[in-house]
Amino acid sequence: MYAKCGQLKTARKVFDEMPERNVVSWTGMIYGYAQSGETGEALSLFKQALYENLDVNDFTFSSVLNVCGNTTVLELGKQIHGLCVKTSFDSSSFVGSSLISLYSKCGVIEPAYQVFEEVRVRNLGMWNAMLIACAQHSHMNKVFDLFKEMERFGLKPNFISFLCVLYACSHAGLVEKGKYYFELMNKYGVDPAAHHFASLVDLLGRAGKLQEAISVIEKMPIAPTESVWGALLTGCRIHGNTELAAYAADRVFELGIVSPGMNVLLSNAYAAAGRWEDAAKARKMLRDQGVKKETGLSWVEEGNRVHTFVAGDRCHVRTREIYQKLEELGEEMEKAGYVPDTSFVLREVDGDEKNQTIRYHSERLAIAFGMITFPPDRPIRIMKNLRVCGDCHTAIKFMSKCSGRVIIVRDNNRFHRFEDGKCSCGDYW
Repeated sequence: MYAKCGQLKTARKVFDEMPERNVVSWTGMIYGYAQSGETGEALSLFKQALYENLDVNDFTFSSVLNVCGNTTVLELGKQIHGLCVKTSFDSSSFVGSSLISLYSKCGVIEPAYQVFEEVRVRNLGMWNAMLIACAQHSHMNKVFDLFKEMERFGLKPNFISFLCVLYACSHAGLVEKGKYYFELMNKYGVDPAAHHFASLVDLLGRAGKLQEAISVIEKMPIAPTESVWGALLTGCRIHGNTELAAYAADRVFELGIVSPGMNVLLSNAYAAAGRWEDAAKARKMLRDQGVKKETGLSWVEEGNRVHTFVAGDRCHVRTREIYQKLEELGEEMEKAGYVPDTSFVLREVDGDEKNQTIRYHSERLAIAFGMITFPPDRPIRIMKNLRVCGDCHTAIKFMSKCSGRVIIVRDNNRFHRFEDGKCSCGDYW
């Protein structure tokens, strides 16, 4: 109870003062840390449980695997997977769901498929985990095949299942298919919630059907939420409709206090429309709330160590080699036809500064580190907490072509697999 209410110190005090603790109390505390993002504490407590020879169960393993997945720590996740196999908990559908999520979030979907096939009794959560994994990795046909297979097995899809297929349709531009699945919700007695409407608006917006998206918003039986307007803003940004973006931004402002991420989206929308005062106002709202804009981070795992980078980072011990690699790549990329698109720098600065700003984005630094660190036959897997910008997406395609490397980038929306100058998203993202 205390953990779910965010009172972790009180929860831990109760835990420490218990005269006797069983697997339920240990797992409850580990799960509390996991849900609150206290990764170190969760893993430390799990290690202590093993040290004290506690008979952990599938819920314990599931909680710890979720920690590894959320922090994309693949090597540790593999070790815990090994423990699951030794204790026969790998056959649990709860553990299976977490393993699928772990491997998918870490950019290696093949083991996720293997886990799914090896677990004989699958609950709905496991099916949904596989659905979202396939959608995020652009395996769209597999998403629809799995959905049909669910129906054949007699499983009733729930609101999460439909979110998964709508997400898949949105990121593949499958408008008619998306509309079909949205209507199909009625057949299964699933009432569309705000997130479903946001997915439908996102689908239409990405496909350039912005007026149709507006029509959906106007006909919603519930009040449009931040996520719905955010989906429209995304579509406006992709298709350069600054006027409609500003309209959507004005509607968001009417909602009052919104999330920090939305304030940044608003600021960018106003900046793109040249409404610099409104852009500054959106930034000011962040400061007034005492919240700082989320720093763009990219990280890459090397063994049991995670290397993290920010834009223009010069703190890494191999900084000189990283920047030298970027310079070499830059020359090859320009010869291959790469031209920087500085329109993604939404600040009032001159052209030279824009070029410098965009050249050293965090994901490029992480990729350069991967190139000087990992053998040529090993894919470079990069994780990013924000959406990769359009120019970096183009640049990484050139990087993969010029270097002959496979580069996998996960941003806050989906996975991009770059190989031989092409991306798995088909440039539809």
